[in-house]
Amino acid sequence: MNFKISKSVLYDSLQLVSKAISNNSPLPALSGIKIDVEQDKIILTGSDAEISIKKELNNEKYEDLNLIVISEGSIVIEARYLLEIVRKIDSSEISFEIVDGSLIKIIGKATEYKINGMRSSDYPSIDFNKPNKSFNIDSSVLVKIINQTAFAASDKEIRPVLTGVNFKIKDGVMECVSTDSYRLAKKIINIDTDLNINVTIPAKSLYEIVRAIESNELISIALDDKKAQFYVDSTLIQTRLIDGSYPETNRLIPTEFKNVLVVEARDIINAIDRAVFIKNEGVSIVKLSLSKEEAVISSKSQEVGSLQEVLNFESYEGDNFNISFSGSYMLDAIRYLGSNKVRINFAGEMKPFIIDNPDDSSIIQLVLPVRTYN
Repeated sequence: MNFKISKSVLYDSLQLVSKAISNNSPLPALSGIKIDVEQDKIILTGSDAEISIKKELNNEKYEDLNLIVISEGSIVIEARYLLEIVRKIDSSEISFEIVDGSLIKIIGKATEYKINGMRSSDYPSIDFNKPNKSFNIDSSVLVKIINQTAFAASDKEIRPVLTGVNFKIKDGVMECVSTDSYRLAKKIINIDTDLNINVTIPAKSLYEIVRAIESNELISIALDDKKAQFYVDSTLIQTRLIDGSYPETNRLIPTEFKNVLVVEARDIINAIDRAVFIKNEGVSIVKLSLSKEEAVISSKSQEVGSLQEVLNFESYEGDNFNISFSGSYMLDAIRYLGSNKVRINFAGEMKPFIIDNPDDSSIIQLVLPVRTYN
């Protein structure tokens, strides 16, 4: 194996595929990046067995790649060493050459590294075959879906299915839901496909897909009952699906509301942000008191102190009402809603409440209230 390549393009691509690599992999080969060199391209692969990223580099796609392949071959190099070497070499172009078995020479200008690699035969076989079910989606739409839902997934493995986002497609409608049992995010869009799909994709894999998207483009998504593939330009991101049935969440979402508050997102975000640092036993609980005349945000702690602030609001429908909630959950819900104006719909003091955009019914955020005794 012997080739020369642009340092900048290679380094950016190595950073991308390294996102799939775990620092605690039980297989030594999975701590490395696999480099396959073919006649007119190189293929970089990184994986932790749950998510795999494959990046193809060729001169036709990347005008400034300057790839010259002298001889074909493959090698696996420890990701942390490879990234550091490529980053530190002060040269616009770098050459790689296997000189003895799995010893590889990396050269740039006056700098020459020799580093031990691993044979590609030691790298586990990854099935990148494309599943039969596939559909296309605009990258900007996919990014919005992920940003508005994935944050509400659980970060605890107690119920693995809740660590992902559930994608359900039926009759040309895609419904995306995530919840950690204390909050919920739901996004609905129309999609041009007749597929019938119900899968749950790990949230951490979806975040890597967002990072891989560099421009507004059409993305192909292919699925079967075990994996999902996202084709992003010359990058393929493959992730396992989460086993198990996703809970039926529609029954958790109230449809009738007694109290409705409409407020500028900026005003309520700033007010809650001023309240959340006052924590009681490490938790920021914020109280909202509503009447026809005023809306009041408050929080208090015996250890820290208290805050009370009158909130500017556009309109309020309903009787006098009090509710308490996690300040951080509320901030997340409003920020990821992504609208200038928010409507908060209350079904009762101890019932889940809905945050939505009065002008966009495709996205809702749900937060559970917190019981307080003061």
